[in-house]
Amino acid sequence: MRAIVLCGLMLAISCVSWAVAEAEEAGAAGRRIPEKLVVLTFDDSAKSHFTVVRPLLLQYKFGATFFITEGWDFATNKRDYMTWEEIARLHRDGFEIGNHTRDHLGITEKTVSRLDEQLSGIERQCERHGIPKPVTFAWPGNATTPKAFEILKQHGMLFARRGGAPEYPYEGGRGFAFQPGADHPLLLPSAGDARPKWMLEDLMRAVRQAEPGRVAILQFHGAPDTAHDWVSTSRDNFAAFMNYLAVNKYRVIALRDLAQFAGTQTVPADHNAIVAERQRQLKASPQ
Repeated sequence: MRAIVLCGLMLAISCVSWAVAEAEEAGAAGRRIPEKLVVLTFDDSAKSHFTVVRPLLLQYKFGATFFITEGWDFATNKRDYMTWEEIARLHRDGFEIGNHTRDHLGITEKTVSRLDEQLSGIERQCERHGIPKPVTFAWPGNATTPKAFEILKQHGMLFARRGGAPEYPYEGGRGFAFQPGADHPLLLPSAGDARPKWMLEDLMRAVRQAEPGRVAILQFHGAPDTAHDWVSTSRDNFAAFMNYLAVNKYRVIALRDLAQFAGTQTVPADHNAIVAERQRQLKASPQ
């Protein structure tokens, strides 16, 4: 009888020790990704990021990343683009400032040799205006190449966001949620890339992918985008989208904040494997 009790006690101790070790390991690696985790990102330095987006995000206490570029006529056109003083205010408000290259240069095999100078241009401006060196990147025009990975890492990039292609056609603005361990941290997919014809159901389809262990990353441009109407979101629609996230209790964070969750910086052996698998799924069962 004593032997049975002793064995049971040893088993109980073993189970407790295993549970504690597992908890410590999970704590060291980061928290598990909960359901309804959404990342908000905004591209191209649009003026409405400050005048329309900022007040709504502050109202809802949402986090967000603003990917800054000085492309097009940013330097002289302050009707359509933010000033660096406004960008610095976004930082002081607690939002993340990310890097979108100095000239909004699409990064391909032909242009990757210019990536270092493009990243450095935005880094210098951030330093001048009291903004920390960016640790996240958005691929301009959603063009990508794995040849850029090493340069991005040299610049301290933790994450880089792409669009919904190649899994989905660019024009529709659809995509998949980020799946840690399968998606490369420097090729995070947009679950949704808002377009002028986007309605509430489009946003809902994107964020419903935010299941436990997966993150819905949303890509917006201006709200409205007065310089690029093909990616614009109306002020009213944007307000409805943010209200939906708030009412339905989504947790909304900046891209940099993914680093606190387990597995988000895991690099898969083959960065293209998950893309190919999704393409096979879509071909077998079109959505």
